[in-house]
Amino acid sequence: MTTVPTIHLNGSGADNLYQEYKAAWNSVRAAITALNHCTCNARDFYPQGDVAFSMAREERTEALANLARVEEYLANWLVHCQEYIKLEDF
Repeated sequence: MTTVPTIHLNGSGADNLYQEYKAAWNSVRAAITALNHCTCNARDFYPQGDVAFSMAREERTEALANLARVEEYLANWLVHCQEYIKLEDF
């Protein structure tokens, strides 16, 4: 559950919030894509012992999960703002 703002006349505008959070969402998406393209090969870890590669893979999976949580947080803000933007169009 994400706490999202109440959009009202004395607060930040839905359009402005949407643009800011969309830029952040795009950056997180780019980070996820970049991390998925980073090399993580067993041959780079075998000198450290049998468990090093497994640990590295688990850490990478955790890092991607953290980014996915941030992506979801930002997406919740975007959806919330879009609902107000649609209401203002009437």
